[in-house]
Amino acid sequence: MVPKLTYMLAWVMTWGAVWLLVGCAVTPVPLTPEDLEQRVQDDLSQLTQYQEPVSRPITLYEAMARALRFNLEARVQGLKEMVAHRQLDLAHYDLLPKLVADAGYAGRSNFSGASSRSLTTGRESLEGSTSAEKNIYSSNLTLSWDVLDFGLSYVRAEQASNDVLIAEEDKRRTANRVIQEVRSAFWKALGAERVLGRLSFLDDWVSHALSETQIIRARALETPLTSLQYERELLQAQQEIQQLHQELSVSRIQLGELMNLEPGEPYELVMPKRTPLVSKVKDSLDELERTALLNRPELRTVDYQKRINSKETKVAILELLPSLNTNVGGNWDSNSFLFNQNWLSYGAKISWNLMNAFRYPARLQVIDAQKEVLDVQSLALTMTIMTQVHVAAAQYEAALDDVKLTKRYFDTQMKIAAHVHQSWSLNRLSEHMVIREKVQGLLAELRYEMALAKLEMAYANLLAAVGEDPFPVNLSVEEGAELAMQLQDRWEWLAQHATVSTLKPEPKDEGKHEQTQGLEGGPTQEEGVAQP
Repeated sequence: MVPKLTYMLAWVMTWGAVWLLVGCAVTPVPLTPEDLEQRVQDDLSQLTQYQEPVSRPITLYEAMARALRFNLEARVQGLKEMVAHRQLDLAHYDLLPKLVADAGYAGRSNFSGASSRSLTTGRESLEGSTSAEKNIYSSNLTLSWDVLDFGLSYVRAEQASNDVLIAEEDKRRTANRVIQEVRSAFWKALGAERVLGRLSFLDDWVSHALSETQIIRARALETPLTSLQYERELLQAQQEIQQLHQELSVSRIQLGELMNLEPGEPYELVMPKRTPLVSKVKDSLDELERTALLNRPELRTVDYQKRINSKETKVAILELLPSLNTNVGGNWDSNSFLFNQNWLSYGAKISWNLMNAFRYPARLQVIDAQKEVLDVQSLALTMTIMTQVHVAAAQYEAALDDVKLTKRYFDTQMKIAAHVHQSWSLNRLSEHMVIREKVQGLLAELRYEMALAKLEMAYANLLAAVGEDPFPVNLSVEEGAELAMQLQDRWEWLAQHATVSTLKPEPKDEGKHEQTQGLEGGPTQEEGVAQP
């Protein structure tokens, strides 16, 4: 008997050592160059997988629609919202009873048996016998329901529903920021298309003028101070042109990235239409503050987090209660010695974790502390948002004044340039004066284009500050043209009904969607201040 037991112990220890070695054999495996190359290829192939090809010039609203549909960051938030919905669906299943199916097998090398001995006389009263086979198969199907688990699962499902609403607010915030960036990049890129085409010619002209200043100084045709001052003006103008050129040219790449276009993919932009604007921001700051405090997604997120935290109080109370578990199930056993190999079992069990009573006060302290954090966070956000509204309104007014001033400066500079060119054609002025005014004219136009883009950004920032969504409620529209039309309708409605501004639209045919929103276009002599 002892040798056999020793053999069995040795067999068990051998297999245990084998499995221990297998468990310790797992070591970190770094990525290989082939793995990295495969990841790069997969990412590049999927980067624009769902992108629509650019087949026509892109309008402002089509650019916003493309960004909302294809921008990768916006898609991430959309997927997070989808995950929150799936988690809520999963939480619903926790409310159902548990239906467990079990199947098992048990075997041994010999029969299990036993004999009996009398406790009174000490004699063996029954010879060795067995009531089980060597190999036994069993199965059962049990339906069980725990009342306490049901209550806890119901509260968790309510919390998951608030997580869905938080994900929706995060999606709102991301979409709002994408709209802001698209409008700013669109107007900068449009300004680049309008102005930067003439820069190469003007650079050659300025470079030629700079070389001439060297000759003039060498021949002493002018006083050194006059020549140096003229050269300084040309260099300053050339430096400013290069800075504006860099900022405007990069905006085209940024706009393409926002629309999820491949870097370097060509596209054209459509010049929108402009309309006059009368701003009423200064007269409605109180209303803007109230609107912001009602609509901002950050405050709504804190409200939903407060709901979730308040549910934790219910969870703590439920955990104090005893748990009642009921079950019913069908069973089958292959053991032929059993009188009944099939039977129905049922029962109920009540259990109570008494330690939860001592844990409850500490749990309440955590919940109260979290509530206090959320209350203070709400107050901090309230102050921040009210400040943001005032700052955004001030920036909007400053940008509007800057557009008016740069427009007036541009018109004046164009008149000066026209007079100088006419005088130069009559040989009344030197070519230096013509070059200087041409450079100043281009600078004025570049500044005006930048001012238009900044006003668009300021208007979008103001809408975001007050919590006005510049996009339709349904962002799941599949057709880009339909979404672009809804965006246009939304911006036109904001222009006519929002407290930010009052729009005086031009007459238009019914059913026609003209682009009347925004700083629509570049500088013209006959049009007034552009409409954001």
